[in-house]
Amino acid sequence: MNRASQRRRRAACDDGDMPDAPDNKPHVHRRGPDGRMQVGPDWETLIERQIRQAQQEGQFENLPHQGEPLPNDEDPYAGEWGLAFHVLKNAGVAPPWIEADKEVRELLGRRDVILARAAAGTAPSGFGRRRDRGALQELVGQINASIARVNAEAPTDRQHRQPLALADELARYDEACKR
Repeated sequence: MNRASQRRRRAACDDGDMPDAPDNKPHVHRRGPDGRMQVGPDWETLIERQIRQAQQEGQFENLPHQGEPLPNDEDPYAGEWGLAFHVLKNAGVAPPWIEADKEVRELLGRRDVILARAAAGTAPSGFGRRRDRGALQELVGQINASIARVNAEAPTDRQHRQPLALADELARYDEACKR
């Protein structure tokens, strides 16, 4: 655009002869923070328009936590570790001792399945009992190894776990098999 057309356009704006916006809304005149006259289709910003359109289309209805305070996942006791925990959580990673504890819980779940299977239905056969006892012995070894890892890596004693006693677990299994 050359200077002459820029001057004509500025003169038209100052006179209020600015043509209507493409959406046929009349232009609005106002003074800016610096005191100069500003002309525009209206003063709704792009963001405000997008929010208004989304509201009209019902995109803000049935959102989770509607009418409730948003949940706060921040740990007030994390202190200086809070940012590190936040970064790890967003990356889908946990500290090593928490990962080890997850493994302990998964292995304990497998142990509970064996005990529940022994207690349900008919009593297991001799072959089934030997198989389950062997599986329990192996699981107790894996669980105790994971517990040792948790206890070695956990930051405080509060996160420590007691190792399982193989004799106690086999006695629980035998008790579950009795009918």
